[in-house]
Amino acid sequence: MSTDAIVLLKADHKEIKASFKRFQDAGPGASVTREKLVRQIIELLTVHTYIENEVMYPEVRRLLPELSGDILESYEEHHVADLLATELAALHADAERFDAKATVLIENVSHHLDEEEDGWFPKVREKLGRKQLSEIGQRLLEAKEKAPRSPAQPSAIKKSLDAIVR
Repeated sequence: MSTDAIVLLKADHKEIKASFKRFQDAGPGASVTREKLVRQIIELLTVHTYIENEVMYPEVRRLLPELSGDILESYEEHHVADLLATELAALHADAERFDAKATVLIENVSHHLDEEEDGWFPKVREKLGRKQLSEIGQRLLEAKEKAPRSPAQPSAIKKSLDAIVR
């Protein structure tokens, strides 16, 4: 398996997008399935935003200060996703706002993933060497092992609070 940071993050993105598609394809009548899929989506997003916030974003900002604006925007997009995920985690599939909230989460995160992949990932790839991306990727893998799996875990809550006070 590659330890290239961008390859690893794009693999996460692919898995997240596949979960989104399964949710959308399940249809409104499959409430049990949709609720399970939302729980999976929330876990995937919680882990992914944690490793990006803890490793990728600070490192890119340090190494490529010209991308600070993109990174700050990404932190804010994560914050919005965290809020939606936390609210969605408290709902059951039969709740009136469950589908609407899940749809807004999917739309926001899809936009964010596309911005990263089409916007600043290519700039990072161009400016950082293979060795640097591999070192960052290794740190991403290590962070993934200790990452929170739920937005209610203390490390996930701290990440959300950091977004407010930074």
